[in-house]
Amino acid sequence: MEEYIVSARKYRPTSFDTVVGQQALTTTLKNAVKSGKLAHAYLFCGPRGVGKTTCARIFAKAINCQTPTSDGEACGQCESCQAFNEQRSFNIFELDAASNNSVEHIKTLMEQTRIPPQVGKYKVFIIDEVHMLSTAAFNAFLKTLEEPPAHVIFILATTEKHKILPTILSRCQIYDFERMTVRNTIDHLKSVADKEGITYEEEALAVIAEKADGGMRDALSIFDQAASFCQGNITYQKVIEDLNVLDAENYFQIINLAVENKVPEIMVLLNGVINKGFDGGLLISGLAKHVRNVLMARDPQTLPLLEVSDQQRERYQQQAAKCPIPFLYKALQLMNQCDINYRQSSNKRLLVELTLIEIAQITQPDDTPASGRKPRRLKSLFKQLMQKPQPRQAAPQVAAAEPVASTQNDTNTTSEPKPTTEKKPATTAYTPTARPHLKSPVGFSWNNLRKTENPKKMHIIPGTLDPNDPNVTNQEEQESFSQQDLELQWMLMCNRMPQEFSGIATRMKNMNPVITEFPAVELVVDNQLAATQIEDIKGKILSTLQIYLHNKSITLSVRIAEHQEKRILSRREQYEEMEKENPSIGKLRELLDLQLA
Repeated sequence: MEEYIVSARKYRPTSFDTVVGQQALTTTLKNAVKSGKLAHAYLFCGPRGVGKTTCARIFAKAINCQTPTSDGEACGQCESCQAFNEQRSFNIFELDAASNNSVEHIKTLMEQTRIPPQVGKYKVFIIDEVHMLSTAAFNAFLKTLEEPPAHVIFILATTEKHKILPTILSRCQIYDFERMTVRNTIDHLKSVADKEGITYEEEALAVIAEKADGGMRDALSIFDQAASFCQGNITYQKVIEDLNVLDAENYFQIINLAVENKVPEIMVLLNGVINKGFDGGLLISGLAKHVRNVLMARDPQTLPLLEVSDQQRERYQQQAAKCPIPFLYKALQLMNQCDINYRQSSNKRLLVELTLIEIAQITQPDDTPASGRKPRRLKSLFKQLMQKPQPRQAAPQVAAAEPVASTQNDTNTTSEPKPTTEKKPATTAYTPTARPHLKSPVGFSWNNLRKTENPKKMHIIPGTLDPNDPNVTNQEEQESFSQQDLELQWMLMCNRMPQEFSGIATRMKNMNPVITEFPAVELVVDNQLAATQIEDIKGKILSTLQIYLHNKSITLSVRIAEHQEKRILSRREQYEEMEKENPSIGKLRELLDLQLA
């Protein structure tokens, strides 16, 4: 049975022309060989598996070639090349600094530099993973590296250039190797598959290339693994199953559903992904990369930035045509924030679900009521089934004495409608001398009011909105309201007032604003001190009532109670009077477990 050799070794480049993805660098090295202008030390740095050690061996072989080609390549036929190919060359030494990093190893290496080459021109010392040398070893290496013998050339290779001493860096010619692009990796895998007689799907090779993350050696290792699993027929489905990679189809589906605001379907898809063993953070990072690719596919100038197969590029372009740019920007922002908070979150799945819900809401229109006002509330998530607000009960109006219908007899002329006279509703007409007891609605308590969730939370003292705030949308409204509406909004305002106004808020709870002549509101207080305190914040109180009762014409007057007027009852006293008149109210309070403040 023929000995099996992994693809990373079997198809390792043996000349500069066969090196993948490093054309500028290999051209520079070939020109140096042709011109004979060689430095005494080179530093090859870059990520893993991009050809640093391979290029160092090819360069060392070309330097000692007795009959190099016209383009700077080794001939492969001379004694030096044959000795190198058969691994018996005494002019090329390799040292793994990861395991030979002490001062003694470097001193032994320095002693070998004194012996001139027997065949060829130079002795080449290749030190791999040079950043692993200890500080003492670096210091022992410095003098020889600065002034080596004329027949010695050092080639250092490392993946972490920042760990090398600056004194070493200043003595070397530095070559930075690039990461392999997905396109270069796919093309190289195609050539290997053709030589091995393996059939493949280009999308499957694209998955392998993305998994390799820019390393050709990693790509070839994954390729061997996939070829073994697929038994010579590499398909997309088998590759993602073998490598446990999340299918890119999930990302396309999530974005399509998000544009259509289909949150339930996204939640079901997310649950299926998690049940397959994939982490929610992996889904978010992959989706962010997907959205970035969709954004790049919108513009022909950025289309080459997509490191994907040709079939995937077409799918990205099709989805980009459906997604508005603001949606893509906002989605990237939300996923970036989720990625930042993911590690610190105690409930990671909930964080991912909330992020996907927010993404699915980006293109959803705001839930604006029929009145035109825009309340500060969340959009409907799963179905747009917002409860319609109940219309306000308008005050009854009395028709004019002369009906308008009488003008219908005249079909040839049009006239202006005659002014009508309206009578104030009996429920809104109050006089100071005949003020009835104010009856609160059943089940009305201060504890319940504190639990009431108002659509607009108040943050401005003393619990008011600025009427010039652009968020206020009712500046031109003239809606009618009842005494009960006035009392309810008054007590809600008192409960919203900050802690620093707790004293005046408590006193205001025992005050009874009354509609005297609609929409004029009168507030009767016990003494001059209370009147002064109310006058200080009267403007804010009035603004609050106008905003929440949706009537800009409301006026507020403050008056001190006269002696002949009936004593003003507190809320508790009002309730006690009501309970005396109707004992069933007390039974109802006990049944509903209501508490009095």
